[in-house]
Amino acid sequence: MKEKFEAVESTMLIPLMIKANETRKKNPRVIDNKAVSIVEKLRINDPKLDKFMSHEGVIARTILFDKEVSNYIEKHPNATCINLACGLDDRFSRVDNGKITWYDIDLEEVIKLRREFFEETPRRKIISASMLDENWTNLVEVDEDVLIIMEGVLMYFTEEEVKKVFEIIGNKFTESTLIVELMCKKAAKMSSKHDTVKHTEATFKWGVDDGREITDMFNNLELISETSFNVEMRKYSFRGWLFTKLPMIKNLNNRITVFKFK
Repeated sequence: MKEKFEAVESTMLIPLMIKANETRKKNPRVIDNKAVSIVEKLRINDPKLDKFMSHEGVIARTILFDKEVSNYIEKHPNATCINLACGLDDRFSRVDNGKITWYDIDLEEVIKLRREFFEETPRRKIISASMLDENWTNLVEVDEDVLIIMEGVLMYFTEEEVKKVFEIIGNKFTESTLIVELMCKKAAKMSSKHDTVKHTEATFKWGVDDGREITDMFNNLELISETSFNVEMRKYSFRGWLFTKLPMIKNLNNRITVFKFK
């Protein structure tokens, strides 16, 4: 099935494989049956896509994002949730309250593959668009409460591209909340040493050490919270705990960061 992925962001296969493998465990921390189904149908079984630190990082990220999204939905039960660079993610199935409207948005090649496994419904939409093109904002219908999700994507953009994404969102969704994954500057220089990304053609391009580096770019953006993936990773294994404690590397982990336009 390699030909299916020649024009697709290869990095989306990493969380897919990891969540499928985690789901198959006796006591899974994350259950993603859709990932299992996709991996089996496409016959993906590349051990280079699932290394220990990436596995623990993706699982920690998934748990933290699921919690943060669920908390938002609990407070805003009729929210419109926009999942940018969605890949083959199935978060909607884990957080749906029966009322939200959900948009999965990604590049044309990704969406073409996604449609083979996901169906649109009145509350779950699939859109082919670049998040760097402001026209995607005209393809979604929103009410008052808007949540933007950006997981595993901004580190592959330049600073100017990241700034453009925030400008597009802030101009269109003036009171939206954003749940974003951020990478530190040092980690952004280490693509070639990353245990799974180094096996793809992708490279990290951007990082910040503090979410306030982003709010400083905009006078209408507020930093709500910022949490290292360490808070989850240290719970489950000695190696994960050690990663969060060693002075040389403990600050290298990514963070889940919540912003709000005001």
